[in-house]
Amino acid sequence: MIPRLISHKLQELIEQYPVVAITGPRQSGKTTLVKNVFPKRPYLTLEDPDVREFALDDPRGFLSAHPEGVILDEVQRVPDLFSYIQGRVDEIGKEGLYILTGSFNFSLMEGISQSLAGRVGLLNLLPFSFAELEQADRLPASLEDLLFTGSYPRIYDKKLPANEWYANYVTTYLERDVRTIKNITDLDAFQRFLKMCAARCGQLVNLSSLGDDCGITHNTAKSWLSVLQTSFIVFLLRPHYKNFNKRLVKSPKLYFYDTGLLSYLLGIGSAEQMSTHAFRGPVFETWVISELLKGRMNRGLKENLYFWRDSAGHEVDCIIERENRLVPLEIKSGKTITRDFFKGLKYWAKISKTTGQKAYLVYGGSMDQKRKEGTVLGWKSFAGTIPFTA
Repeated sequence: MIPRLISHKLQELIEQYPVVAITGPRQSGKTTLVKNVFPKRPYLTLEDPDVREFALDDPRGFLSAHPEGVILDEVQRVPDLFSYIQGRVDEIGKEGLYILTGSFNFSLMEGISQSLAGRVGLLNLLPFSFAELEQADRLPASLEDLLFTGSYPRIYDKKLPANEWYANYVTTYLERDVRTIKNITDLDAFQRFLKMCAARCGQLVNLSSLGDDCGITHNTAKSWLSVLQTSFIVFLLRPHYKNFNKRLVKSPKLYFYDTGLLSYLLGIGSAEQMSTHAFRGPVFETWVISELLKGRMNRGLKENLYFWRDSAGHEVDCIIERENRLVPLEIKSGKTITRDFFKGLKYWAKISKTTGQKAYLVYGGSMDQKRKEGTVLGWKSFAGTIPFTA
């Protein structure tokens, strides 16, 4: 097993709460994580029909069979179980009884908010971060290889061809997960919607345009986008509303959690194609944003990422909110630094009356620099340290 950075936070929460819940995309390594951190604890998956039938027919007996606690995988498959777990933890009054995992954020969070509020510690596990792959000496050979391969554990564990694995992943996701979440029957239309989202990665969300291109209504596009969010396929980066006396964009930007899945949906067939592909910029930007997210989530911290854009088109790719200050971060996929790279940071420094000492530029090259406009970080040094996520 490649060690997961979130393990430390998981061990900490199990001492503080009667229930710990771990959610994240399917195949992100949740089951492997909990089995390795707690090897002596009983493990049950509610994907198993026999186990699920026991939990449905006799929830009290099901939970009583493991008085010292148990790992329950895909617990959202039996929603009524949450209420019985509440009764057990209140009765026993002991920390670390139940470890719950699930792939669908909405289903899991709905059960937690209704029955387990105040009794549960929450963690989100995403696929491997750069730091985890680096520590395990499993990094792909180049940036292009990394972007194309993505970060899902099974690809690295079994040394599988990335495109083949993502093809099977999308098929499984459509045929099992999508039907479970929203009972969507037109899977061809939903797959087309998924690919259209990939083509808009890094752009402002326009539900009407997205719906028109897919032949669906605005409300259907909104509903389907929520499906992609709740199953950890995409996330929305919100705009920061600090005004500086300018009219600001209010729509969020769309990103994917994983660049390998994004590359597959964009039709990128190899790492070599990534070098010159028209979507190299959005894919690289997705990778940087997702690494920032992983840096927070692996520490059990809430998201603190935004972007900034005004109505005149001035923009900063990412704004990191830290205590009482905002850290601007520009993202450029090019390997050679040019003056244009600093346009957004210069404008931000002007309107916010800050200096380049508090700004960053991450790019696709390797040389780190200290410039008056900000600190320049090559992609490896950025991902290896991520100094501004805590």
